[in-house]
Amino acid sequence: MKNNIKKMGLLIGFFVLGLHYLQAQSVYKLADSKNIAMKLSGTSTLHKWDMNASIFSGRASFDFKPGSTKELASLKSLTFLLAVANLSSGEKGLDKNAYKALKSKQFKNIAYKLTSATVSPEGGDRYLLKTHGELTIAGVTKEIMMDVHCVVNSDGNITCTGTETLNMTDYQVKPPTFMLGAMKTGDAITLDFTMVYKKQVTG
Repeated sequence: MKNNIKKMGLLIGFFVLGLHYLQAQSVYKLADSKNIAMKLSGTSTLHKWDMNASIFSGRASFDFKPGSTKELASLKSLTFLLAVANLSSGEKGLDKNAYKALKSKQFKNIAYKLTSATVSPEGGDRYLLKTHGELTIAGVTKEIMMDVHCVVNSDGNITCTGTETLNMTDYQVKPPTFMLGAMKTGDAITLDFTMVYKKQVTG
């Protein structure tokens, strides 16, 4: 009888812990917002250049401390997917050569997948995430470490911002040239992003 009571107590304990875990963990999806943006920028022999995108997809799973919707505890997963063809500099020639260099016909997307992250409070509703993840460009995947700053907004959405410098040749991308070779781009490019993740309603 006593053993049955102990077993029942353990089962109830596991159930309560599991319930707390489910309540604390929340799934988010990239929101359709004017505040979402991603930019690739670099240099060339003539001038600096930028390519911007505002349409991409992604999901994330954030954990909060039990009983709280504001105190971020951990980041379990995060992904984003960007169509190369959505990147635009406003210059058709530059875009065309960039798409070719990024092998967009064969590899249509730039993708990121988180592998691990640590969360540190920065004060208020702000947090620093030190992340490890896999970035895939032109079909080549590399592990990158990146600092991401997150804000838990009053509406429950989470805004993530970050910047990372990459070398195109690391992804087997040949820096494109323009104007019959008169304009040559540098190898290094900088990725800047602002992403707003919106909490999903679960049934």
